[in-house]
Amino acid sequence: MGIDAAEDSTKRERREAILRAAAKVFAQFGYFKAKVADVARAAGVADGTVYLYFRNKDDLLTSVFNWAMEEFVTRAKLELPSIADPRERLRRFAQLHFGLIERERDLAIVFQVELRHSTKFMERFSTSYLAGYLQILREVIEAGQRQGVFRGQLNSKMVAKFLFGVLDGMATNWVLSRKNNSLSSMVDPVLGLFLNGVGEGHA
Repeated sequence: MGIDAAEDSTKRERREAILRAAAKVFAQFGYFKAKVADVARAAGVADGTVYLYFRNKDDLLTSVFNWAMEEFVTRAKLELPSIADPRERLRRFAQLHFGLIERERDLAIVFQVELRHSTKFMERFSTSYLAGYLQILREVIEAGQRQGVFRGQLNSKMVAKFLFGVLDGMATNWVLSRKNNSLSSMVDPVLGLFLNGVGEGHA
């Protein structure tokens, strides 16, 4: 590894350490009460070091989200194409979503609680940050429609948003309940309801 590569690796590691510290601090104190100095202390760096990587606290908040979403979307794009059945792809997608929430509780609190308090962030979130997530869902749904697994007359964009809303709502409930029950155990019931509906017959 050359000097430049080593420096880049060190910068990435330090940036990730700051992001993890920010998630922990925002989850513990709340975004509005937390200070950049608190994040620096939790990351074990000087206050000025944080500003070498992030413009301000708002930039930290959005960067925490982007960092986690990038990890999620990258993993989903790697795993889902190898699954032939669109229904199983949706199940794996939900497992990845719930698994991230369970493993990273600080991130989960930031996602499901703190981010919702920022009107500026929610406006940006709803127009851009969610695009990659929803695009993956749309592609799975449209593949299922081409295979005749899902109803072709359904609007794939609407279906993707509907499933996101269900998964997001379950995740929020899990975070707020503060219980130790398994969120991942809800994947099959949620997907069963989503895929089969609630009626005895077909509309």
